[in-house]
Parts: sequence; structure tokens; C-alpha cells
Amino acid sequence: MRLGINLGYWGAGMDADNLAVAREADRLGYAVCWAAEAYGSDVPTVLSWVAAHTERIDVGSAILQIPARAPAMTAMTAATLDSLSGGRFRLGLGVSGPQVSEGWYGVRFDKPLGRTREYVEIVRTAMARERLSHQGEHWTLPLPDGPGKPLKLTVHPVREHIPLYIAAIGPKNLEQTGEIADGALLVFFAPEHAEQTTLAPLRAGRATAGQTLDGFDIVPSVPMAVGDDTAALADGFRSYTALYVGGMGSRKQNFYNRLAQRMGYEKAAAEIQERYLAGDKEGAAAAVPHDLIDSTTLLGPMERIADRMQAYADAGVTTLSLVPAGHALEDRLQALRTGVAALERAGLA
Repeated sequence: MRLGINLGYWGAGMDADNLAVAREADRLGYAVCWAAEAYGSDVPTVLSWVAAHTERIDVGSAILQIPARAPAMTAMTAATLDSLSGGRFRLGLGVSGPQVSEGWYGVRFDKPLGRTREYVEIVRTAMARERLSHQGEHWTLPLPDGPGKPLKLTVHPVREHIPLYIAAIGPKNLEQTGEIADGALLVFFAPEHAEQTTLAPLRAGRATAGQTLDGFDIVPSVPMAVGDDTAALADGFRSYTALYVGGMGSRKQNFYNRLAQRMGYEKAAAEIQERYLAGDKEGAAAAVPHDLIDSTTLLGPMERIADRMQAYADAGVTTLSLVPAGHALEDRLQALRTGVAALERAGLA
């Protein structure tokens, strides 16, 4: 199992710190540095900056939002980043959510599975430098009634195959991800529930493609806090968990809430959402079960974190992307070092 680092969203006064974190992860031998986008900083600019200031670590998009870009533009971006980074780019894609897709980009959040499948087909064709021709439900290239003609990418990526990941939560999306991608980007991944919530649908998708999970990169982003008081550390993630389970989406369409339900927290998930959407964010945070936080984070002293890393490895995780807690830069840097020490203690390095 390899270690990664997820910088999350760039900004909030932490720009310089984020670069320092990426550079320390590079020095420590972390495999990949991911960055995110929603409706603030964009991923390609951030990853270009990180790649320019690092030497070995891969840079990955977690995620490039599908409604934000035409698929051919994403292929151009991937090829450019791979070239500029010397073959260190990993392309992570996702449909985002209905509020961002429709509210920020003006793109209907309809048929996300079909849209993702077509998008990946076009991106792969373009990155392979084949002439781009596609007739589908969501895209037609070239347009049939104008001067357009099938074109091929003029930039040569460093590698023939740029790894492609999809952010997936629901069973159908996970199954399709197993079929069409090289890896899955996951959140709120609990080793104790991995088979039911994640691995079974991924395995089914791989089987459809005539493949197994061997060689498929399973990449959860896992918040991490180091210290002796595990309960207090868990409390530090209550608001974060409540935001996703309670408020990230509408009452009818919240993928994180459904995931918590599949993990056995049906009653708590309903209460968290009810309180959050009613404006009681503190009450929503208080309603988050300790076990839900503890099972989806890395908390405690190094020895306990090592034990949990072993659980993640046993559950099939191949790249564990850490999200170190703490506003102080030194706390985040020390967490990276603790991560390496824990991996070594678990015998996974």
C-alpha cells in the first residue's frame, strides 16, 4: 500500500502551506499529491504549480469536474500536465453534485452514469491521439451539419497511458468505475464495511471488463489527526462529517447520506440531515456517531494509526491518501512524517 496526500481545495489563506506540504510529501516518498475543485480554485493551475516545485511525486486531479469542461479540453489538459510534469499526472474525474453542476456550471445533473461513460470514451480516444469521432447521447463529434472534421491531439503525452480515475460513491457508479477506469477515488471509506459498500460493486464492474481488482488502484482520502485523546480528535471531525452527511446535497439527493445508511447508520444519517437542513449545524455535528468518524479516519498515536493502516490494506486499499488535520503547518508536516512511520511499523512500506 502506497501513501498519498490530498491537499483538498486550494486557498483559504493556506496556499503557501499547501505547497510546503506537497514538497514535504515529495521528500518523504509519497506516491501522489491530489488536489480538488468545486467552485473556487481550479485543479490544473494548482497541479501545475505543485509539479513545478516537486521532483518525484505524482500530481492528480481529485477531481476535474465533468460538467466544467468539454471532454476534449480535459484530454488536452491531461496531456499538457503529463508533459510538463515529466509523466507524473493522474487524471481523476467526477460529475460533482447537482447543486454545483446546475448552480455553478448550468449543466443539468441528469443521467450521470451515461454522461461519465461517454466522457471517458472521448477522453481516452483523444489522449490516445486517435482522430476524434463520437456519436452518443450527450456528445456528437464532429457536429454533423458544419465544417468540423475529426481531429487528433497534437501534443504527445509522456506516457502512452495516463491513469484515469473516477470519484465514485454509489453502487452503480462504483460498478461502472470498475469497468471503465484504472482506479476509484473514494471518501468516507470504512475498512469494516468495504466489501458491502465498495469492493463488491467494483469487482462486478471489473468482471464485466474481463478483469479483476488486481492492478486496479483503490484510493480513499482519509482525514488524519495525531494525538493521544482519540475521542477528542474524533470530535474535531464532527462538523466535517455533518456537512457531508447532512448538507452536501438536497434532502432527496445526498450521496454521502446514502453511504452512511449503507454502512448501518440509517437513523443517525436521517437525524444529521434533518438537523443540518433545519439550520442546526451544531446539533447535526453532535448527532454524528463516534464510530462513524473513527471508522473513516486515522486517529490517535502512531501505533494506533499503524493498526488502522493495516486494516485499510487488508480491505484492499492500494493508495491511502492522507488529509492531515490542523491549521498549523508544522502539525500537518508532522502528520506526514507520522504517516510514513506508521506505514513502516505496519510492515506495509
